[in-house]
Amino acid sequence: MAKLFLVRHGKSQWNHLGLWTGWTDVSLNEEGVGEAKKAGDLLRDEKIDLAFVSKLKRAKETLDEIRDRMLHKDFNITESEALNERNYGIFTGKNKWEIKKEVGEEEFRKMRRSWDHKIPEGETLKDVYERVVPFYSQSILPRLKEGKNILVSAHGNSLRALVKFIDKIPDDKIGDLEIGTGEIFCYDIDKE
Repeated sequence: MAKLFLVRHGKSQWNHLGLWTGWTDVSLNEEGVGEAKKAGDLLRDEKIDLAFVSKLKRAKETLDEIRDRMLHKDFNITESEALNERNYGIFTGKNKWEIKKEVGEEEFRKMRRSWDHKIPEGETLKDVYERVVPFYSQSILPRLKEGKNILVSAHGNSLRALVKFIDKIPDDKIGDLEIGTGEIFCYDIDKE
């Protein structure tokens, strides 16, 4: 049986400011580095065979901090844009809480958490799912079926899409799933 560890990156500079980050390539802040180190401490004794990470530096910095704290550091890392965060389109770089005041609670929740509510010039969670799940099915799942333990360092929405797939969460329930910065999801995966 293989293990799959999904880790959301630690808090970034823009998370701290309440800004929609999306594809903007910002670093972890001090708190985020601490969250990544804590994740590394929790995973310290695990034997990881392969790691996958998005192309964005906050996910890569998180993986670096995790790896630094692990006893078994000898694993290959593959970067992929498929694991990048959701593109927030016209809201990228804008303050979430100011946008919430402008559009109202209901519209704000739809924009942030719904399955297929479009942000102009951006992506829906469904769009993210349609790039994350094929990547998982083609690049990660075969390795898990071989018995390899895998660590994925990515983002709130790319991981929400993957958890939706793995846990078979219905479209109308995915809005309830929140993955905190530095949070780890762990799955045991068998050959089936």
